[in-house]
Amino acid sequence: MTLAAEILEAARARGIMIATAESCTGGMVAVALTDLPGSSAVFERGFVTYTNAAKTELLGVREATLEAHGAVSEAVAREMAEGALTRSGAGLAVSITGIAGPGGSEHKPEGRVCFALAGEQRETFAETCEFGAQGREAVRRAARDHALTLLRQALRESA
Repeated sequence: MTLAAEILEAARARGIMIATAESCTGGMVAVALTDLPGSSAVFERGFVTYTNAAKTELLGVREATLEAHGAVSEAVAREMAEGALTRSGAGLAVSITGIAGPGGSEHKPEGRVCFALAGEQRETFAETCEFGAQGREAVRRAARDHALTLLRQALRESA
């Protein structure tokens, strides 16, 4: 069984709807989940918020947070996940914001991706992964898979 199939089965069994808020992955997590039949029973919606303006307008990320921390930060990932949760009918939301490449900077290198997971009656979790400068496609795939893993772990914890 694929990771996405495990997530859908667990979410269906627990009656939990899922939302995604994605930046550098451009909707890859949503695609992974909705590629499977029956996903409409648990996938509520996905937000692709590539620009700071989109993060603010669609998810309610505060401009002050963006200015203080930058788009690639756990603070922004946290507000993205919480915004997706409050702006949807979902009970669980995952967010991704990062630098897939090419490029980056000394302070925010290529391959740095921040994630957050928000859910009803749970504290929002955020973390940063350093996938390294392995190329845009590889970083995006790794970020997608990590976000799916976070969803699976959260659903297992809610069992």
